[in-house]
Amino acid sequence: MDEKEQSKSDNNDPLIGTFLFHKYLLIKKLGQGSFGSIYSAKENNNWYAIKFENKNKGQNLLENEAYIMHYLNGLRIPSIKSIGYSGDYNVLIMELMGKSLEYLFESLPNKKMSIRCVCNLGYQMIEIMEEIHNKNIIHRDIKPDNFVMGKGDKSKYLFLLDFGLSKKYRSSSTLKHYQLIKGKKLTGTARYASINALNGMTQSRRDDLEAIGYVLMYFLLGKLPWQGLPAQNKDERYLRIMEVKRDTKPEDLCKGFPHEFETYISYTRNLEYEQDPDYNMLKNLFLKVLKDEGYNGIDYYYDWDNDKTTMATSDTNQNYLFKNEFNNIEKNFETKKIDKNNLNIVEEEDKDFKNNNINENIEIHEKNNNLEEEKVENIEDNNDKKDDNENTQINENDKTELRKDTNDEIQDNINEKDIKKEESDKNIKKTRRRNGKYNICGYRKNEDNSCCIVI
Repeated sequence: MDEKEQSKSDNNDPLIGTFLFHKYLLIKKLGQGSFGSIYSAKENNNWYAIKFENKNKGQNLLENEAYIMHYLNGLRIPSIKSIGYSGDYNVLIMELMGKSLEYLFESLPNKKMSIRCVCNLGYQMIEIMEEIHNKNIIHRDIKPDNFVMGKGDKSKYLFLLDFGLSKKYRSSSTLKHYQLIKGKKLTGTARYASINALNGMTQSRRDDLEAIGYVLMYFLLGKLPWQGLPAQNKDERYLRIMEVKRDTKPEDLCKGFPHEFETYISYTRNLEYEQDPDYNMLKNLFLKVLKDEGYNGIDYYYDWDNDKTTMATSDTNQNYLFKNEFNNIEKNFETKKIDKNNLNIVEEEDKDFKNNNINENIEIHEKNNNLEEEKVENIEDNNDKKDDNENTQINENDKTELRKDTNDEIQDNINEKDIKKEESDKNIKKTRRRNGKYNICGYRKNEDNSCCIVI
C-alpha cells in the first residue's frame, strides 16, 4: 500500500483519532493481516504499536505472543506494555519498532542487498536466535516481515517480532527435547521454512536457523528458486516447494557468493533434531566474509541508509510525519465517536503485568488446554501478492491438539499468588478472574465491572 492509499485508508478508519484506556491516541494504521490489524499510538511523548486480533476467528495467538515476549524479555525483543481485550478483539500494546526488512528490501531500487548489508543482518539474526533458543523457545515463523529495525537510539539494531506461533521445544528443567513427530501440518511460511518442517516434522532450533539461511539468500538473490511455482492447491504448492528446495543443492543456491553462505546452508540442513547448534561458528562465518570483503567486522551498515528512496524510514522524517498527523488529529478527534456499549475493554497495566509472573499465566493456559501440542498452519504471507501466496493458514481442525508440551513447560519458577479483588474510592478494579484466566482491568464502568473505550 503506497502513501496515498494509506492516507485514504486512514481517513476512512473510525479508530484513527480515538483513545484507548483514556490515554493511547491511535495515530496511523501500520498494517493488516489474517487475524487483525496494527496501529501506531501515542501516549504523551511515548509511541506504541497496538495490535488487534479478532477473537471470533478462534486463534487467540495474541495472548500467546504477549506471554512469550514477556517471558523472553530480551534486548532484541520489543517490550510489552499491556494485554487485554476490546469487544471482539484481543489487544496488545507494545513498543513501536521501525520498518520491516521486507519493506526495506522492496524499497531498494534493484531489489537486492549487498553482501556487507546481509552479513550485518545475518550476524544479528544468529544473536537473536541464540538468545531465544537458550530460553527454550523456537520462533517457527522466520521471514523478512518479522525482522524489523529499531527506532531512536535503537535504529541501528535488528529486532524480532510476531511470536504468535512460537513455543517451547524442550523442558526447562531437564533440557530434554519434546518428542519428534512426523506427519504434522506446516507451521511457518513455506518460502522460508526448513525442508524438515515442509516434510511434516516437529520443529526445533535447526529449523529456525535453516529458515534464516533462506532469508539471507532471498536478500542476495532477489528471488528464491522455489518462488512462483504453479500448483492446483495449497498442499500441492507446499509439496512442490519442498521438492525444489530439497533438490536445490547449497552450492547451486549460493553460486556466485562467498563460500561461507554455502557452508551455512549445508550446516543447518544437516543438524539433527536435538543437536546443539554452534552459534559462534555461524556468526564467525559472517565475520569472515566481512573481513575478506575488506570491512572491519560488524559495522551496522545497511543499504537503505544511503538510498534516497528509503530516506523516509529515518527517525527524523518519521517523527516529522507523526508530528503533523498528531497535530491534525488533536484538532479533530472530538468528532470521532465509538459505541461504548459495544466495546468492552480489559487492560493489563504495566506495573501489574510486571508483577504477575508470566510463568503463572502460561501454566494456567497450558492446564486449560490439557497440555496438548499446538498444531497450527501458518498465516498468509502479506508479501506473496507478486508470487504464489505460499504462506500457511492456521488449521482450525487441529486446535484440539493444542500444546502437547509436558508439565514442565513455561511454568518454571512459578510462585502461586492469591488473586484478590481490590476496590478503591476511585472505582478502580485491579484484578479479576474471568473464564479461568487472569485479566487486569484498568477502569470500572458499572457494578458488574465491565470496561470500555472512551473518547
